[in-house]
Amino acid sequence: MIVWVRFLVSAVMARRRRLPEIAAGTRRIAAGSLLMELASETSKRAVLAGRADGVLNLAVRLWWLVSAAGLWLFAVYIAGLYGLGVVGGDMDRWNRVLPDGHGYVRGDAAGNAVLGVHLLMALIVTVGGVLQLVPWLRRVAPGVHRWNGRLFLSVGMVAAVTGVFIALSRGAVAGNWMTAGNILNATLILVCGAQAWRHAAAKRFAVHRRWALRAFVLINAVWFYRLGMMAWFAIHQGPVGHTDAFDGPFDIFLAFGHVLVPLGGVELYLAARDRGGEGARLAMAVGVLAGALVMGLGVAAAALGLWLPRL
Repeated sequence: MIVWVRFLVSAVMARRRRLPEIAAGTRRIAAGSLLMELASETSKRAVLAGRADGVLNLAVRLWWLVSAAGLWLFAVYIAGLYGLGVVGGDMDRWNRVLPDGHGYVRGDAAGNAVLGVHLLMALIVTVGGVLQLVPWLRRVAPGVHRWNGRLFLSVGMVAAVTGVFIALSRGAVAGNWMTAGNILNATLILVCGAQAWRHAAAKRFAVHRRWALRAFVLINAVWFYRLGMMAWFAIHQGPVGHTDAFDGPFDIFLAFGHVLVPLGGVELYLAARDRGGEGARLAMAVGVLAGALVMGLGVAAAALGLWLPRL
């Protein structure tokens, strides 16, 4: 009997001595299980983030294709209407679209020269600007990217100044509201262009690309203006909110919207791409796709209704 009592006491004491080890083992098992759950959750989030990035990148590529097609069609229009007028000596071609006093004016050599330089610069930025958004070109031909970027920014900034000069010296083509919008646009072009140039010179390329993207949409704001107007007319089957004096409610909105809406889209895209979660990037992808569809409608309407018939 005494032997059995001693045996039980010994077993209980041994059990008590092993309790810390058992508890430590249990904690290790629990910790390992938690780490596995965290790793699994992190992996799931990484997969979702990768999918969101992929969808956003696909939407951006589609937006670029629409932009490239629309801008190069616009370049064909500029070269065909105004360039052929210079080459063929038929300067009256300049007055097919521009109203009296805003196109080619006989005897106004200085004003005609400023307008001609402005149109040439518009052609340069329309053709070359969209190439700056191609990462492949930046990797394969960095020299081409740098010099094309310098040309794009410098010409775009000068074109902004000459555009304001033409509007103030020859009068507003699309109303006073549009002149105010153009002055705002020119100011933002100078600021964003200077910042893009400064950060590129300092080799802060990530920051440079952000400012360069802002400068891209601002320099091409007159193109967005045409797309916005033609898309609006196509959707509403007529000039709803537009007047001949360009002072209707839609005219006033578009006078500033052709500058601020694309710029706002860029800011939302940069925020979603750099700081947003999966939901924000997917929502931005939907927004980019919607913008590309509206732009595509505007390009088609502008090409068939404005550009090609006037060549």
